[in-house]
Amino acid sequence: MKMTRCQLRQRCRDLEAQDRKHRSRIKCLEKRVVEFQVRIAELLNSLTASKKNSRNSSKPPSSDIVKPPANSKRKSGNRTRRIGAQKGHPKHERPDFAPEQVDQRIPCRLNRCPVDDSHELVSTDRVDKSLQQVELVENPFKVTEHTAYMSWCGDCGCHHSASLPGEVSAAGLFGPRLTSFVVFLKGRLHSSYSAIECLLEDVLGLNVSRGYLAELLQKASRAFEAPCEELLKALPAQPTLNIDETGHKECGKRLWTWCFRAPAFVVFKIANRSSEILMDLLGTQFKGILGCDCYSAYRKYARKCGALLQFCMAHLIREVKYLCEYPDKHVEKYGKGLLEALKGLFAILHRKDQMSEKTFKRKLTEAEEKIWEAVLAPRSSPARFGGRHPPRLVENMVVRFINYGEGYFRFITSPGVEPTNNSAEQALRFVVIDRLITQGTRSLRGRLASERLWTVLATCRIQKRSAFQWMLQAITAHYKKQPAPSLLPKTAGNQS
Repeated sequence: MKMTRCQLRQRCRDLEAQDRKHRSRIKCLEKRVVEFQVRIAELLNSLTASKKNSRNSSKPPSSDIVKPPANSKRKSGNRTRRIGAQKGHPKHERPDFAPEQVDQRIPCRLNRCPVDDSHELVSTDRVDKSLQQVELVENPFKVTEHTAYMSWCGDCGCHHSASLPGEVSAAGLFGPRLTSFVVFLKGRLHSSYSAIECLLEDVLGLNVSRGYLAELLQKASRAFEAPCEELLKALPAQPTLNIDETGHKECGKRLWTWCFRAPAFVVFKIANRSSEILMDLLGTQFKGILGCDCYSAYRKYARKCGALLQFCMAHLIREVKYLCEYPDKHVEKYGKGLLEALKGLFAILHRKDQMSEKTFKRKLTEAEEKIWEAVLAPRSSPARFGGRHPPRLVENMVVRFINYGEGYFRFITSPGVEPTNNSAEQALRFVVIDRLITQGTRSLRGRLASERLWTVLATCRIQKRSAFQWMLQAITAHYKKQPAPSLLPKTAGNQS
């Protein structure tokens, strides 16, 4: 059946209307597809970010939500390792007290024969066994009363008063040893003022207030001031410094605790999280090498002052592990390739003692080249990503290496520089525990006291010195208005 011209025109108009409708529908669907793709990408990023933990990112171990079962067996290699003493390990036994340390000796002798009462026993000096027992004395402290008397002067017509010893007036109720004990409890054991108050009252029979205990910490802070300032002045002269930072609480104000780890000492400083703290403590003429993470404050300081940086390879490995777990198969493949190159580098580092110095350096150089090749693969081989632009995470890694990549391999050409920032992170762990227990500080005085106390404890630990004995010497010297003992070893002093 033939259609008339009018019918054909109407048919064309209907088809055009349908075409416009379909085109509009297609555009709407395309728009929704793009929206869904963006949403899917956001959800994937969110899902992957939720899987970040201390193993594949810079998050602290305390942030891990999923923990292994409490009854899980520890494994070492391919064998199951039981808890407790391990077969083949040397036995650890505490040595006996020296004879001059024994306060009392109680002999134990037989009064009659255990076999037959009629047998006659003769005592000998032969020792079968001996047990040394340590016990608290009933009154573990002594009280000394210093009395200043008045004398009458007939010529002057008045009384004159004697003076108490200066170190006694400066110390007050608690002497130097007991003050050091309280400070040790507060700093090394992270005890609260309430817990120390309870210990002194229940165990020692001393009833003091928390305010007085806080004042003891301030006395110790003033005693530690000169040695800690000496360490601060020695920082710019150190050949290597590892630096890290963690959050600090102070009356709702967000601050940061900076850790400066030198080879022979540690310095802590509570301040804002910016490059200004580096400028204040290290100055503009620092000639050493800074071990750190890739935080912008370190990069800014390096640009301004020309300092050399050694970025932490452990941080880099965690970031690469995050790429290996990313849902995008191209990102995952890129991360696995880079991770294998990094494993090759550390395999060489672990076999250093098995190689000559020349071979070791050559192997390190070859491993560095492989890492660079793996990092820059998206630029040299775009086909690995289907010819499209690499994802943002991959591109960020490429740009970072192009701008700062040399900072990851400074340890290869600089003896004494570690490829990781583990030394600073380990020193900072103690402060993180203290923050979780004490909840930070409340004032500038408390901030200074914490800085100095942490500095003393960490430095004494590195130098294998007794922190309590050093604090006792420093506090005693402070009360006597004498110079405090130095925290700077002679080797470090020669460098400064």
